[in-house]
Amino acid sequence: MAQKPIIYKSWREMPLMAASMGDTTINKTGSWRNVEPHHVEQVPPCSFRCPAGNDVVGFVTLAGEGRLEDAWRLLAETTPFPGTCGRVCPHPCETECNRAHMGGAINIHTLERYIADMFQDNPPELKPGRYTGKHVAIIGSGPAGLSCAYHLKLAGHAATVFEAHSKPGGMLRVGIPDYRLPPDVLDAEIKRIMDLGVEIITGTRVGVEVSFEQLMNKFDAVFTAVGFTDSRPLGAEGDEGDDVLPGIEVLRRINLGMEDGIGHKPLVVGGGNTAMDVARSLLRKGKDVSVVYRRTRAEMPAIEEEIDELLAEGIEITFLATPVAVLRENGRMTGVKCIRMKLGKPDDSGRRRPVPIEGSEYVVEADCVVTAIGETADLEFLPDDIRARTSWNIPADELGRTAVDRLYAGGDAADGAGTVTAAIGYGRRAAIAIDAALTGKPTAENAAVTPSLRERTGHVVAFDEINTAYFDDLARIEAGAREIADRIKSFDEVRQGFTEQEMTREARRCFSCGTCPACDNCFIFCPDAAVIKVHDDPNRFYIVDTEYCKGCGLCAAECPRYCIVMKPVH
Repeated sequence: MAQKPIIYKSWREMPLMAASMGDTTINKTGSWRNVEPHHVEQVPPCSFRCPAGNDVVGFVTLAGEGRLEDAWRLLAETTPFPGTCGRVCPHPCETECNRAHMGGAINIHTLERYIADMFQDNPPELKPGRYTGKHVAIIGSGPAGLSCAYHLKLAGHAATVFEAHSKPGGMLRVGIPDYRLPPDVLDAEIKRIMDLGVEIITGTRVGVEVSFEQLMNKFDAVFTAVGFTDSRPLGAEGDEGDDVLPGIEVLRRINLGMEDGIGHKPLVVGGGNTAMDVARSLLRKGKDVSVVYRRTRAEMPAIEEEIDELLAEGIEITFLATPVAVLRENGRMTGVKCIRMKLGKPDDSGRRRPVPIEGSEYVVEADCVVTAIGETADLEFLPDDIRARTSWNIPADELGRTAVDRLYAGGDAADGAGTVTAAIGYGRRAAIAIDAALTGKPTAENAAVTPSLRERTGHVVAFDEINTAYFDDLARIEAGAREIADRIKSFDEVRQGFTEQEMTREARRCFSCGTCPACDNCFIFCPDAAVIKVHDDPNRFYIVDTEYCKGCGLCAAECPRYCIVMKPVH
């Protein structure tokens, strides 16, 4: 009787072909090759795009495996604000995610939020480094300042933060509405920083209660991390009245529980996150609010989801228009004269410049105007010789180093990025530079501050380098949100987080681009059994026996994540 053929359900059931054929030591086929495989850790596009420097694939993979504390600790290497970023970050990591081509980008920010929320009330212990005897002053308790203080404390330095407001948090506290960032989330993350031993002195404005010179004389280094606290003027006729208010000031009043001081029918001017936050906050205060923006939606700098939610809540945006005059009768605002715009040639931002259309003026009914057309930092506390070299910012390099010895700067006041995540990353990099200067250690070797400096070096993996045959086309999972009719009545958080099941499913969609998870494909498919598994090195899973590898490239072809590259033999 003829023997039935063996049918394997998958390659995992197949025997190791070369090894199963007996002795392979006779024919050393390694002499045939002119190329050879190299196992390499490539750069995932998500980690490459993360301004905070998070190991995105690392924490997503750990979360998918159920190792949530390990995922939290990996995030803690680079950021003290995972719960905050999981809510307010514009998540550029998702913009470049290779999964976008197969079911949608990984919902990274909601995964980060889930991990943070799991440990909000009982975070794993973090221990500060051994005290170095050095003490650093930090101006501003926003994301850049607190990130710098956090990493300096982990490196063993003392850090004292000076904050002008009565509560710490900077623009996180006064510039982001509670429905996006609940106060208890921010409080818990700031408490964790203070529990490390970081001192925060509130109600102390540098330049008023304490001078800049006093800080420079008393401390071993000073890090300036003031945020964008001043709004740019409207620039329209009649904009000098009390009924024209900066958006940042309106948010500050609302977030601190003060009277907003504006009328019932406000017109918000702008298309960034501040404009969206102001308009949605005023809606929740019972105002009949509308928005005018001088470009189209495609040019709006606000986070896409925030624009979607604003429109869903019933707030109207008039595009391609801008105010030219504030109209008043008997000292009371009755309306705003606007003019229609068209888009011309690109300006310095790369966006097409809005150009007024002659004779297209029209009037919008309004009893107040809230401006949100850009913010800048208040640098009046700096000496004239420093401010003379600046325009809107303090010139500083990528590590926050300025032209003044022992003075560092970061966050919005240095790069103008205007995002929480960019500020967190800047604070961390400045801490690295400060630690290097205070201890004499080379910056690149400063693992005490951040073991994850490996990010953003090497080749960034593209979608066409992923072997998609090994992945299912699974749809992205979105977290829920409160019903519109309910959410516009209060400042309760709008977006909801993942359930445990949703978190696990979404995390496991990750390709792990360029990151070897020891899937054994190279080991199994090698026809010469030249790939050897390594069991005693956590940073190396396989080695190649070059005496038998003939450079066929099958291992590289079957690697799902582009972790193997073929290089010429030298």
